[in-house]
Amino acid sequence: MTSPTRLYLIRHGEVEERYQKVFGGRIDMELSPRGHDQAKSLAHHLRNVRFATIYASPMKRAQQTLAPLSGHSSQPPVTVHDLREVDFGEWTGLAWHEVHERYNISAFEWLHKLHEDIIPGAESTTKLHARVEPCVRRILNDCPGQNVAVVCHGGIVRMMLSILLELHITRMSSFDVEYASVTVVECLPHRTEVQLLNFTPWRDAL
Repeated sequence: MTSPTRLYLIRHGEVEERYQKVFGGRIDMELSPRGHDQAKSLAHHLRNVRFATIYASPMKRAQQTLAPLSGHSSQPPVTVHDLREVDFGEWTGLAWHEVHERYNISAFEWLHKLHEDIIPGAESTTKLHARVEPCVRRILNDCPGQNVAVVCHGGIVRMMLSILLELHITRMSSFDVEYASVTVVECLPHRTEVQLLNFTPWRDAL
């Protein structure tokens, strides 16, 4: 019987205060002190899981979240450039309320607006899909039947779920992906199941 490939999709921890509730996207920000604590708590929760490989975004917030997890694999982590966060174009660096004031758009509509390709200078969901899907296929091909961690960003977790579950990307707006959360997906050639969604083990610890 074929064993599933189990993907642990991990969003980075809380970012430094000045970038909270901001469309950070490609801004290479640091974790906040709380974010570092969240990352340690997440690593402790996963202490009994051995990963064949850990893949990660090159951005600082993902790499800092990765650091406490690095001992969970005998292999060195693999940094993948295409796992970086979505480019929000002209929204980059704007607070949620500023987007509403300037464009009369709710921050919670960001995924739909990316899909409609109306955010000036932003990466469309078509382009996002085109760069993330090869990452997903590479991971599944390289690590069949094994545990794999992917440390990345909220937008990337949503796109990976869209690809794996074959659901339209705008439906992913219904899924919350919190700081330092883990979502576990089991993948077989003809079936994909979400085993855990947006679990935040740091909530009871911090």
